[in-house]
Amino acid sequence: MTGNKELLLKAIRNEATPRPAWLPFVGVHGARLIGTTADRYLQSADLIVQGLRKAHELYRPDGLPVVFDLQLEAEVLGCQLKWAQEAPPAVVSHPLEKGKLADLPTFDFSQGRYPIVKEALQTVKKEIGDRTALYGLITGPFTMALHLLGNNIFLAMFDEPEKVKQVVSLATGIARHASDFYLENGADVIAVVDPMTSQISQDHFREFVTPYANAIFDHVRAQGGLSSLFVCGDASRNLEAMCRTSCDNISIDENIPLDRLRDLTRQSDKSFGGNLKLTSVLLLGDSDDARLDAIRCMDVGGSCGFVLAPGCDLPFAVPSENLMAVSEMVHDTYKREVARRTIITKAAEHSGELQLPDYAKEQVVCIDVITLDSSSCAPCQYMMDATQRAAKASQVPVRMVEHRITTREGIAMMKRLGVANIPTICLDGKPEFVSLIPDQNTLIEALKACARKKGCVP
Repeated sequence: MTGNKELLLKAIRNEATPRPAWLPFVGVHGARLIGTTADRYLQSADLIVQGLRKAHELYRPDGLPVVFDLQLEAEVLGCQLKWAQEAPPAVVSHPLEKGKLADLPTFDFSQGRYPIVKEALQTVKKEIGDRTALYGLITGPFTMALHLLGNNIFLAMFDEPEKVKQVVSLATGIARHASDFYLENGADVIAVVDPMTSQISQDHFREFVTPYANAIFDHVRAQGGLSSLFVCGDASRNLEAMCRTSCDNISIDENIPLDRLRDLTRQSDKSFGGNLKLTSVLLLGDSDDARLDAIRCMDVGGSCGFVLAPGCDLPFAVPSENLMAVSEMVHDTYKREVARRTIITKAAEHSGELQLPDYAKEQVVCIDVITLDSSSCAPCQYMMDATQRAAKASQVPVRMVEHRITTREGIAMMKRLGVANIPTICLDGKPEFVSLIPDQNTLIEALKACARKKGCVP
């Protein structure tokens, strides 16, 4: 058996299962499996099918996403994309920064890459849909609104809340239509992926996210589908609010303790998913690291309503051996117990080798931005964009470096600076804005304060 669709659907419905459901979020990683690039992969139904076919063969999953691309809707609505060879495309223009809602193109599933997704979904449904649950991933309404408005959305939430709500409402309508598109073409679960909600307060989550997300989840349920709310990034501050939405499942990444999510979802009669470590284990670790992290998650998750999954879209270059090791722990109880008893956790600690700058002696304000990877992580992308804009507007001398924790050096820098969550902005060696994108004025004033302290104000 290469998958158990019904087991995953039972887990999503918060029912007991003999083992955890296994859901590798294979996005552009599918391109690597078949020896092509992410940009080619996401623009070809045939390549997507080949990648999913290979992932199904190697990883024996209970479920798979058709594509993991939070730019599909934005592309149709006129956002320009920057393509990459090892990551999904990034949104680089925001039509509503200066334009009006009425100027946006009509949303139409014959446009953009939706015909490609439709063909891929229908093909994999015929090939593996009887034994593997297929996920349709849609961009959450708040993240979609940010794609359209740009970073201005954060100030507008205070200054022009009704304008923001109009855009979020538009995005909600599109998300409902997108859920119909996936369900009608064979998807079993609709995942609303809204990573930018990790950047807002609880009050703003309740005001700008909850009613709109519920409209999607209630619509999916009315169509006979199951739904998941998936927030990459440190969504700790909004976890309780997420659990009070009307979705069936909550999925989180490694920033959040899995046991905390387990306890909260049990109170709200929801299932939960997560939270294999993407970079330090799946990307940069070895098979034994992957086995131990899978065991960690499975021990916490238990046997009711739990879906074992990575914390976000799998990085392109994750070694197949690591994901196969996770699959082995899921499917083979004996090997799981052997691993639990005999594998010694490797301390791949590189931070001691890293020499930090002498920040006090630098004649510029040193900005270190710790990210997953701004080319593929939406909160990281928008934090980098906000920092670059503020640095330019502040007119103070700065040196800015992005440290991606998809590299060992990035992980080491994260540890040396004492950063616990991503993305985070550090100023002169101190974490200042932790997993929260500051408004421009706040960030500009912080840069000027650092410059005055060092005597390097122009």
